Formats: sequence, C-alpha cells, structure tokens
Amino acid sequence: MDHPARRLALALLILGMPVGMAAAQGREPGPGGHEPPAPPIEALVAEALDRSPTIEALQARVAAARSMVAPAGALPDPMLEVMVQSVGAPWDPMRRMTMGQIGYTQPLPWLGKLQARREAATAEADVRESQADDVRRTVVMQVRSAYARLYMLDREFELLVAARELLDMLAAVAGSRYAAGLGDMEAIVKAQLEGSRLEARRSDLVAQRAAWVAAINRLLDRPAGATLGRVTSLPFPEITPEAVPDLALQRSPDVAMSTAAIRASKKRLAAAHLEARPNFLVGLGAGSTLDAATVVTLRFGIELPLWKAQKTDPMVAQARAELAEAEADLRATQARVRTDAERLLARWRRDQEQEVRYREAIVPQSSVAMDAARASYQAGRGDFSTVVENFRMWLDARVMMAEREAERFMTWAEIQMLTSSSAGLADAGGTP
Repeated sequence: MDHPARRLALALLILGMPVGMAAAQGREPGPGGHEPPAPPIEALVAEALDRSPTIEALQARVAAARSMVAPAGALPDPMLEVMVQSVGAPWDPMRRMTMGQIGYTQPLPWLGKLQARREAATAEADVRESQADDVRRTVVMQVRSAYARLYMLDREFELLVAARELLDMLAAVAGSRYAAGLGDMEAIVKAQLEGSRLEARRSDLVAQRAAWVAAINRLLDRPAGATLGRVTSLPFPEITPEAVPDLALQRSPDVAMSTAAIRASKKRLAAAHLEARPNFLVGLGAGSTLDAATVVTLRFGIELPLWKAQKTDPMVAQARAELAEAEADLRATQARVRTDAERLLARWRRDQEQEVRYREAIVPQSSVAMDAARASYQAGRGDFSTVVENFRMWLDARVMMAEREAERFMTWAEIQMLTSSSAGLADAGGTP
C-alpha cells in the first residue's frame, strides 16, 4: 500500500470514531425528537391555573376564610331555662304561690359589634384572596419561564445536530487534505475533539431538559415522566414601557396584599374598640302558679366592663400596632415594586437590544466568518485552528440568539406578573 493510501486509511479510521459517531447520534431523536410540538404556552398556563395543587390549596384557604364571615357576625347562642320557684320551706313546696316557669334568654352585643366582626372577617378573607392571586401569578410566571428555557434547550439541540453535519463536512475535508499530504494529523484530531465536545453538550441538554419538563409537570400536576413535545417557537410579546411603573404599583400582587392587610388591620382596630362596650342580656319567661295564675317575666341586663384594662385595652393596643406595621409594610412594598419595575424595564431594553444585535449582526457575521474560513482551508490557504475557532463562534452565536429570545420572554413574564389585571391569562402578544 503506497504512502497516500496509508494516509487515507489512517484518516478514515480516525474520522470513523467520535465524529462519525456524533453524526450518527445527531440523527437520533433528541429532546422531543419523536414527539409533536409542545402545546402553545397559554394552553399550559390555562392548565396550570386549573390543575396546580398549590393554587388549589390557596383557593381552599380562601374558601375557609370566607366561610368564617357569617359566624363572625352571628348572635351568641340563646339559653333556654326551666325554673321552679318554691314559696316556703324546701320540704313544703306545694304552697299557693309556688310556680314553674320556662324562660328564653338572648345575649345582645353592643350595637355595631357584629357588623364590625363581619367586616374584620371579610377583610381577613380578602387578605387570603390577595395571597391566592399572588400564587396564581407566580405559577403563571414559572410556567412561562420554564417553557422559555425548554425553547432555549430545544433550539440548542437543533443547532447541535446542524453543527455535527457541518463538522463532519469539515472533518472530511481535513481527512482528504491529510490523505493527499497537504495537511497534518492535528486537524483530524481537532475535528475529533470538537465532535466529543458536541456530544458532551448533548448529554447536558438531555439532562437539563428532563429537569425543566419535570418542573412543568409539577406546576401542572401531571404524572411523573409525562412528556412535553418540542418547543419550536416563543410568542413575541410587546410592552408599553412608560406604563409599567404605574401599572406595577396599581396591580402588583404584593401591593394588593399589603393594601388588604391595612384594611384588615383597620377593621380589627374598629372591632377592638367596640369590644370594650358592654353587652346586653334580654330574656322572656312564662309559667304559672299551682292555682293556675299566669306568670310572665321580663329580663334586661348589661355587662359591667370592670376588667376592661385587662381584656380589651390590650386588644386595642395590638390592633393599633398591627395597623402601623401594615402601613409601614405597604410603603416598603411600594418602594420595592418600583425598584422591581425599573429593574425589569432595564432588562427588557437590554434583551431587545441584544436580540436585535444577534439577529442582525452577530449571527450573520459568524456565518460569513465560518464560510470564509472553510473556503480558505479548502483552498489550502488557511489553518484548521481558525476553522475550528470560527465553527465555535458560528454555533455560539446561534445558541446565544436562542438564549436572548428566551430571556426576553422570561422578562416579559415577570413584567406580566407585576402588571396584569388578573392572574396573567392575558394574551401573550398583549401589552400591560
């Protein structure tokens, strides 16, 4: 066998190892390879709102709080009495004025107490409702963010498959040049190394994707191991940046919770003040004496608030302290929401700029650089190291483009959590 033939055999042997394996595996199904495309993101959002166990638990807590509003404003239970009044010594109960009687006694709280208790219970239920809305918004944001990460991973996997095909072409050129005595073994080994790097990244993608699918399954209460098809695209939502800060202060779930907490504290304070007022007792009784004379009894009583300092004064002081705490918490929450809105707007502007930069400049430029390096190497003028470097830039530019698209969508999801008027079921293309 002549020298060029031995070179060709050696090149084919080396190229038939990792790079060829990578190309073959690149044709195998990757994440979601045999599955239909994933459902649209808003379909998953609707499913999460309907099935999420976290949301269901908070809704049950709200229902429990609402169920306590009526009992809070209910009258105390009445008391039914049976009385026998004996005239004379206990051993001589049958004298003429001895009587029996049945009575009904009803405690009556001070005017306004029951209404104040109902309002306080309603305000507590409103706090639970605002907490549930916060959880709903958070679940929606988490589903959208996980979906965006799946898009990023699935897009990268598609790019790895394309990169393997391109790498095989480059490796074939390197093998041909080596067999013809125009190149050295270094180019073949570098092609082999790049193939191994692509396979290592592929394994990482499979594991990362499984973790994010599991996260979505948890949010949607799907069984373990449930699959999710390939995420082929993301919506392209827009916002009105100048409206975000005001809408965040108006609609932020944290601000809503703090506002509800203030209302609840005010209602508790009003109820505590009324608890210091005395309650009344009214009663009606009817009976007869032994000689059938009718006896009617009317009763009226009033509590003496002798222990007010030990009982109701501390309740009022506690309610005042809770109100002061809630008001301070609202101011702190509003400041934090303003900061969050500014931070998200800065991220949104950055995401937009970077996405445009990658789409209009970096990705096209990396293609030009890759084509130029490959053509130069094929013509015998370039170095394979330059080809490998440009190959990496070509792949990284497209991976980063997908990452920028995902980050832009995740930023929008966080803005929606702050500014949406409900739990976040607005159309993905809408504006806050």
